[in-house]
Amino acid sequence: MTEPPLLLALDLSGTFVFAVNGALTGLRAARLDIVGMVTLGMVTAVGGGIIRDVLIAAVPPAAFKYWPYLAVAIGGALLAFFFSRVLRRFALPIDFLDAAGLSMFCVTGAVKSLQYGLGPVPAVILGAVTGVGGGTIRDVLVRRVPTVLTSGLYAVPALVGAAIAVTAVQTGVYGVPAALGAALACFVIRAAAIRYNLNAPLAPEAKDKAGQQG
Repeated sequence: MTEPPLLLALDLSGTFVFAVNGALTGLRAARLDIVGMVTLGMVTAVGGGIIRDVLIAAVPPAAFKYWPYLAVAIGGALLAFFFSRVLRRFALPIDFLDAAGLSMFCVTGAVKSLQYGLGPVPAVILGAVTGVGGGTIRDVLVRRVPTVLTSGLYAVPALVGAAIAVTAVQTGVYGVPAALGAALACFVIRAAAIRYNLNAPLAPEAKDKAGQQG
């Protein structure tokens, strides 16, 4: 199945920003050489999409079938490697890059899942998995608790964006405006969470531990 132009453009854009973010996040967490940064950049960029494609039987995964995915991922990681000294000064913009990648991937993941015959609810879930999967693998590789498990407003925005995209497809209004609107909704929620340190409610015991640490 050939990727529609809109889906491909969003997918490649998300791949690039996730590769940059993944490489820089890995560098912040551990001392990495060029191989390590490129590896983490690629894992972050294509990991979620590979998980999605395997689950919907779209094999071989798009990252292996179409060379631009790996090329864009490697390019983003190399950009992070050569300009790491400059980019590492901008921690907040890096987090917003992550939010942008999350926004694009949750939409493309949900829509592609629908195209391969999944129902609305599974498509929304796989849309979120597409967005958070690569970052989760990256965090495990650098021995860090995955962001999706510690930031309540990381998976939630992805689910919202995916749900909007699925609704647009199901109602027959999906197109460039709907896709960008779904991605924007995810980005705005995630950006607000970053800016104002917003999280989903914690369990009482977790609140007590947080208070003791504070």
